[in-house]
Amino acid sequence: MLQYLAHDLLYSPRFGGIRPEAAWEEQPYKAKRKFITDKEDLQKLRRAARLAAETLQFAALLAQPGNPTDFVDMGVHEFVLKHGAYPSPLLYKGFPKSCCTSVNNILVHGIPDDRPLQDGDIVNVDVTVYLDGFHGDTSRTFLIGDVDDKGRGLVSMTEAALEAGIAACGPGRPFKDIGKAIHEVLRGKDYSVSSAFTGHGIGQDFHRQPWIHHVLNDEPEVMQPGDCFTIEPAVVQGDDPTGVTYPDDWTVSTRNCARAAQAEHMVLITETGAEVLTRL
Repeated sequence: MLQYLAHDLLYSPRFGGIRPEAAWEEQPYKAKRKFITDKEDLQKLRRAARLAAETLQFAALLAQPGNPTDFVDMGVHEFVLKHGAYPSPLLYKGFPKSCCTSVNNILVHGIPDDRPLQDGDIVNVDVTVYLDGFHGDTSRTFLIGDVDDKGRGLVSMTEAALEAGIAACGPGRPFKDIGKAIHEVLRGKDYSVSSAFTGHGIGQDFHRQPWIHHVLNDEPEVMQPGDCFTIEPAVVQGDDPTGVTYPDDWTVSTRNCARAAQAEHMVLITETGAEVLTRL
């Protein structure tokens, strides 16, 4: 923990570090939609996204039976700093850790702690990095040891929902097609997707417009070249995706304690299609 705090000090604005402005604002604003078209900015965006993907790949090595999620978080923290970046979640609206770890029934925004991961758990690790003025954001749900068939099916279906959403992207396509595609994948199956948590625009800002709905919706806007956003459906076993927020004001559990999984990629809309920036 001392090493963690020391790195936080070194990378604070007080010491001329690389911490994004949102990390020390009490109420970070939600920025308006912006288009990223400048060649140099696109290079920076791609580098940030790639580092996020590499960080998540490293986190997968740490998410093992017996390791607490604090251990995963510390590894993520050190990995990001060693690559000259800052873990965007740290101090964002007061969030105390460098990544989110959501185990089993935790829908989103789980705070890493000292409880060991158990054989049969599923855990979503959500990482965001801030590099050269741009954020990269991605997540995946990992299988811990020997997971039962229903748990494996949930994770597989969540990844299928994400891929369906990505396939609905392209210049001139309505944003609502993303939610429609996810709905079609889940329809008639024993899964539901949370409407409370959306994807979001990303770039120089951690969160900004457009907001990406993973359920059927009437969003009138269409995708345009230069749009960059996340798709990140949170899928629940059963037909009740309702979440309940813990007293820490971050952790959200499913209301009935059903298991949940989430998967996330960053998508850039180009003149000819959609580029998945966080796919290695």
